Amino acid sequence: MFDHLICDCDGVLVDSEVIAERTLLRALSAEFPGIDFHAVAHLAFGQRTSLFLAGLETRFRIEISAGFLATVEQEIDAELKRTLAPVAGVRDALTQVTLPAAVVSNSRLTRIAASLERVGLTDLFGPRVFSAEQVERPKPHPDVYLHAARELGVEPARCLVVEDSITGLTAARAAGMKTIAFVGASHVPQGYAQVLRNLGVTRIVDRMEQLPALIAAGLRGEFAQLQS
Repeated sequence: MFDHLICDCDGVLVDSEVIAERTLLRALSAEFPGIDFHAVAHLAFGQRTSLFLAGLETRFRIEISAGFLATVEQEIDAELKRTLAPVAGVRDALTQVTLPAAVVSNSRLTRIAASLERVGLTDLFGPRVFSAEQVERPKPHPDVYLHAARELGVEPARCLVVEDSITGLTAARAAGMKTIAFVGASHVPQGYAQVLRNLGVTRIVDRMEQLPALIAAGLRGEFAQLQS
């Protein structure tokens, strides 16, 4: 049924989304002290930072300087280097899975590689790491997932994807891949699993310990035609 497992990086392999969000909000509040960005922070979930900032410019009618993004990215990288941790149980879970595994992320290749190295997961993926910077359009478009399938030499329909965001799940589904949603990272808001269910997502895990059994069920053909 499946030939390859593909995992998002941030929020699936490493608990980084909360670090990036905290750093970004701190920088925005310093740059625009009269605006409270906390109510829209969730919109950054799964998005590239550049697209999130463009949305803020429209929403709040502000102009974000050209150097702001580069400065924030440097600050995020510094925080990740200092405090990044793996998602709890992810290494044990992945070592129980018989499928080869790859990474597909909206993050830059250099950040993905650094994150995997910091938490000791590099050996599980080897060179099978792909970034939206390699394609024209990031998630929620399917481009990076289709690119990964081509490079891996597998049909998209025979790839199983683990994602944490609606953005990522949308991208994988648009590529014709079946998905599992992981909602156990520290940035995931309360009630998010129900939001996903309302969108038709049926395979959801909140602990990595649940992942190997669910993937095994997929390998036995038990997912039927349900895409997610």
